Amino acid sequence: METVVHIPRLVIAAPSSGAGKTTITSGLMAALSKRVRVQGFKVGPDYIDPTYHTLATGRKSRNLDSWMMTTAVLKQSFFHASADVDLAIIEGVMGLFDGAGATERGSTAEVAKLLSAPVLLVIDASAMSRSVGAIALGFRDFDPAVNLVGVICNRVGGQRHIDWLRSAVESIGLPVLGCLPYNSDIHVPERHLGLHMASEHQAFIAQAAAWVQEHIDLDHILQLAEAAPPLTNAPTPITIQSQVTGVRIAVAQDAAFCFYYEDNLDLLRAAGAEIVPFSPLADDDLPAGTSGVYLGGGYPELHAERISANNRLREKLQERFAAGMPIYAECGGLMALTETLIDVDGQRHPMFGILPGTVHMGSRFTMGYRTITANRPTLLLDVGETARGHEFHYSTWDAPEELRDAYFAASSDHEIGRPEGFAADNLLAAYTHLHFASNPHIAERFVTACAVWLRERNAE
Repeated sequence: METVVHIPRLVIAAPSSGAGKTTITSGLMAALSKRVRVQGFKVGPDYIDPTYHTLATGRKSRNLDSWMMTTAVLKQSFFHASADVDLAIIEGVMGLFDGAGATERGSTAEVAKLLSAPVLLVIDASAMSRSVGAIALGFRDFDPAVNLVGVICNRVGGQRHIDWLRSAVESIGLPVLGCLPYNSDIHVPERHLGLHMASEHQAFIAQAAAWVQEHIDLDHILQLAEAAPPLTNAPTPITIQSQVTGVRIAVAQDAAFCFYYEDNLDLLRAAGAEIVPFSPLADDDLPAGTSGVYLGGGYPELHAERISANNRLREKLQERFAAGMPIYAECGGLMALTETLIDVDGQRHPMFGILPGTVHMGSRFTMGYRTITANRPTLLLDVGETARGHEFHYSTWDAPEELRDAYFAASSDHEIGRPEGFAADNLLAAYTHLHFASNPHIAERFVTACAVWLRERNAE
């Protein structure tokens, strides 16, 4: 049944990456969370920015990816997460109109239009004055269906510079919501996979919030968000054919394994699973009653010594795998399941030893959207079934080719593809991070496999 809902909301976008979206978005979320309940979202597949949002708001941030998710699923994820809040803030990805390839698919603009969300444009004004007006004008008029409602100027100079910037933007009929001077103390350093992990930088959130409060008109921000039009909510839950009980899926969650789409965990819960976090760095056994394991991505290469030293957990994982317990691993999880990881310094680190082969860390990265098609029956997909995901890593897995063909992984435009992933009866490991909502059978199939294993084990 359709209902009309009013969710105050704003998209924080920019002409390109590097303008300061993450700093300003995180600061806005933290500052406004002192006044209202805020839900954070991130356009695109990135795992790291949402962890900043989570720190800033105290609520799990969600990804809104219009390439991996259907329109109906994306909207439902937005409605679900925003149901009990006063404000939704959506951080964009790359430049406002940048999507997958030459189209707008997956872009911030597309998501803004799908959600009828007003857009604020963050412009790095450090090397310009009047030109800021031309940029704002071009972005406002490039696609009239995108509702650009204001500008935030970042990395500004003194008062004269601010006056010039305001004059240029206001001359085209847009308000300037704030002008933030450059501050070298508020900076998110780069790391090889992107931004530093947010859990290591709670001080950054506090600094960003204070900076935003001082230099951005928060009352005006709230007014613009409040003016967002009502939305029609037509619930389209992903159908789960059968639910099970008693399934406990151990999900690796620590500094080495931290990349999960929140929707994936929700779908596993909807299929009947209890999600139980554990730390491969600190725990020497799986949680009691575990009937399946989910090893997500992260930074195992930065914690290789600790993983290597966890002999007890290695033994337990090998025992459970040999006993048939279902294990699903993505990217960093795959790396940890191999025999050996060789880091950038050439040091060899024994891993959990369930997958054959060696992982080599390098300087070249593999990145992009993937449409995967199962080449054989797997824990998540049957032969010929497809799902969508994202790949981003600096490592290569050296193993026989015949062991790396669970999927055929095609790029977003389907022009390039290759075999990918390892599949056994109770193990699936691949570099691609799947979005479970891209195929309604994924979560159900994994939970069912865990339930079957548990039932058979209890019957022994």
